[in-house]
Amino acid sequence: MELIEQIQSSAFATFVRESPSLFGYTLMLSLHAIGLSIVVGVNIVVALRLLGVSSDMPLRPLIKLFPLMYIGFWINALSGIALFAANASGMLGNVLFFVKLGLIACAVIVLRLIRNRVFGDASLDANHNVVPQIGRRLAVLSLIFWCSAIIVGRMTAYPYFIEAWFGI
Repeated sequence: MELIEQIQSSAFATFVRESPSLFGYTLMLSLHAIGLSIVVGVNIVVALRLLGVSSDMPLRPLIKLFPLMYIGFWINALSGIALFAANASGMLGNVLFFVKLGLIACAVIVLRLIRNRVFGDASLDANHNVVPQIGRRLAVLSLIFWCSAIIVGRMTAYPYFIEAWFGI
């Protein structure tokens, strides 16, 4: 617990948590929302295409969107670390925080599976409009994991309400 107290009482964490500057909590929360918008928004575009939306559009060009998703993920991860540092003890006592992290881990694994199994398939070039069955399944999983992570992540701000409601 001493490490958590050190993190939370660090100058950076104190700045993020207590600074009246827009470069403190406001910036970190904004970057967190922007990163989330990028990674999830672009992921939804890819998932919807895999599920048949705009089926006349070739799949292969969508591979160019993966670096953008990775950028969004890292913006989200780094700003999330800053927000965590500002309230480490609160987050570590919140079960939903761990559920959120688990859902994000699952979503990232599915993202990598889509990248490797769907876009890494050599037959994709020959059949540019045909989505493999695994692609549709992974797209559904991706949407479920990212949407669930967003909902659970939002619920972490209300630990007492959730605790009373669900008995967690």
